[in-house]
Amino acid sequence: MMTSCSHPFASLDGQPGSPLYRQLYDRVLAAIAAGTLSPGDRLPSVRALAKDLGVARGTIELAYSLLTSEGYLLALGQKGTVVNPELQKPLLSAPALSVSSEVIENSPDALWRPPQLLPFQMGVPAMDEFPRKIWARLGARYLRGMRSGDLDYPPPHGLPALRSAIASYLQVSRGIDCGAHQVFITSGWRSSLSLIAHTLLRAGERAWVEDPGYPTTRQVLRQFGIELEAVPVDAEGMDVEQAIARHQAAQVVMVTPGHQSPLCMALSLPRRQLLLDWVARSDAWVVEDDYDGEYRYVSRPLPALASLDRNGRVLYAGTFSKVLFPGIRLAYLVVPQGQVAAFERVSRALFSAGSPAITQALVAEFIVEGHFTRHIQRMRRLYSERRALTIEALERSLPNGLLVERSPGGMHLVLRLPEGVIDTSLAEQLLAKGIAVQPLSRWSVSSRRQSGLLLSFTNCACAAQGEQLGAFINRALS
Repeated sequence: MMTSCSHPFASLDGQPGSPLYRQLYDRVLAAIAAGTLSPGDRLPSVRALAKDLGVARGTIELAYSLLTSEGYLLALGQKGTVVNPELQKPLLSAPALSVSSEVIENSPDALWRPPQLLPFQMGVPAMDEFPRKIWARLGARYLRGMRSGDLDYPPPHGLPALRSAIASYLQVSRGIDCGAHQVFITSGWRSSLSLIAHTLLRAGERAWVEDPGYPTTRQVLRQFGIELEAVPVDAEGMDVEQAIARHQAAQVVMVTPGHQSPLCMALSLPRRQLLLDWVARSDAWVVEDDYDGEYRYVSRPLPALASLDRNGRVLYAGTFSKVLFPGIRLAYLVVPQGQVAAFERVSRALFSAGSPAITQALVAEFIVEGHFTRHIQRMRRLYSERRALTIEALERSLPNGLLVERSPGGMHLVLRLPEGVIDTSLAEQLLAKGIAVQPLSRWSVSSRRQSGLLLSFTNCACAAQGEQLGAFINRALS
């Protein structure tokens, strides 16, 4: 039950190098960690706290927004802002290499990551093949040519050079007709989705999400007070017909049409058109998460959903974390022409200077000079080889009847488990051996949980790794 809580924050002081919003951010975290603020406690309103602390409302809004995007607070619209009722204390401390089944079961929408890269870890590109020399050369050139203006905060919507480079790339590679002014630079998928929620959604509204689907998407939407409606996925992707016929109408549809996350199929063309027709009639929105659409190994990919949109209802989200490297913390969002002004207002107020200017400038040059396209082409060939190598090695060592699903694209594989095998327990056993796979059941929304393992092949450079994984699974199931 939510309770109202008088704030435990002392007055903020304008000390150099410590912005006021950051001081408030740190104090809220400290209060949660100390138990002064408990899950469900209501925080003071922006207006009241700004007046009490003698600071601008924008300072409080920015601190609250950051805490909300990171899962510590939950924005409930007119009901105010509360400490996330589902907040777990382990979120406030660094995770150890091992993870207990209690943590796995009690945080259903929090994807745990080991503190260092492990074999088969999801969402990580081939670190050994990134062109570090080219990147270093671009960085050195940028630093030599820096002017005083480059030391300032970057524009709130992103560097113009990067926005233009992304728009040009998407027009050619994904068939999306967009201008640079429609591209907004963010610090990752959480940031992109938070920007969408702040701009277009209100607490209490409804979202259709894929089942199974990416847990972080559900986590962020719940933090904004959005009600979730789980829509089943079959061989053609999200079952749009069932969603329209059986589920309550939604204000937003979250979909991974190019390569469904996590089951890997593509949303069929008839369903794409049906979805676009429905959102146009219903005045709803589609968020297309094209998280690894660059990688396809069998046949040509279907066009991006955004390229088929004629009514300005699709928001297209992409990321550089999976095609370059995770530490870059850079993503982008393409919004419909009619929503540019609204997104500019919110981005300017709440999301300004989210990514360093130097990072944005380097990526812009990386794209403009053709390195990005060549890198994608090279990685596509490499991943095709590593995918085949991993599948063959696993199938040599797995128990009879246990097969890896041969997905047409993406960066991971799905291994279905026999009935009665608990995938979370098996994943925990593998983690103890230094192998980081993810249990498929944790990606489900409803009680229709499927048992399986999700494993990335991008950093699997030799057959021995796949054979070792297969042998461990074989022994665990015998």
